[in-house]
Amino acid sequence: MPWSETFGVVGLGRMARALLLPLLDSGLVERSAVRAAVATEASAQTLAGELGLQVSTDAARAWSAPVVLLAVKPQQIEAVAPAAAQALSAAAPAHEPLLISVLAGVPLWRLQALFPGRACVRAVPNTPALVRSGLTGLSWGEGVGEARRGEVRQLFAQVGEVLELPEPQLDPFLALTSSGPAFLALVAESMADGAVAAGLPRPLASHLAHRTMAGTAALLQGQELHPGELKDMVTSPAGTTAAGLRELERAGLRSALIEAVLAAAERSRQLA
Repeated sequence: MPWSETFGVVGLGRMARALLLPLLDSGLVERSAVRAAVATEASAQTLAGELGLQVSTDAARAWSAPVVLLAVKPQQIEAVAPAAAQALSAAAPAHEPLLISVLAGVPLWRLQALFPGRACVRAVPNTPALVRSGLTGLSWGEGVGEARRGEVRQLFAQVGEVLELPEPQLDPFLALTSSGPAFLALVAESMADGAVAAGLPRPLASHLAHRTMAGTAALLQGQELHPGELKDMVTSPAGTTAAGLRELERAGLRSALIEAVLAAAERSRQLA
């Protein structure tokens, strides 16, 4: 097992579970080695029963692990910092412990200021990690050696593709990959709405919209096509696709999507 004997998890929401369960299933981390901390006793009991893990409200216990996954909401970060300091002061570790943060918009400088004595990694996974088709961007803080980097890469490789990026690129990465699924979901929903308006029943329209989106992505990636190439492949002169594309251009879809990604990137910078 490439991990140290214990693995701390602070915050056990959907994304933390999406990252943790593949580690457990693959045997990279044993269930008995996980120390998870959540805010309430009710949540701790429910999650412990569902996942078969040690879950409690004792955050200091989770922070005492040599590797900690921080997955609380960004606005809760300052509230959890005292327990991290308490854990370090209670037992000085032999090696600098590792903090892996998946908090959106929280930069490395702030992580290192709030959690001194820990080597910090900033990770930006996206929701397709829930089905192990995710994308994760990683940026390294000071003192994260190659051995530790390999461990982190292996963790996120369990849920999809891993990319190492300079931290300034994480904001546009987040805007495209983390906010992007919501943008694409809106497109899929709108296409299904159009099919319903044209006469298809709702369940069939939704199924077809989802399969069309998945198949298009597979075709673009599988044949390494530029999106413009695929658009031209499908568009016949004076045909149905040309008529639909004209309406999309008239409505400003292209510009709207560009501005959506830019707005999400700027919001990520503001959160920092």
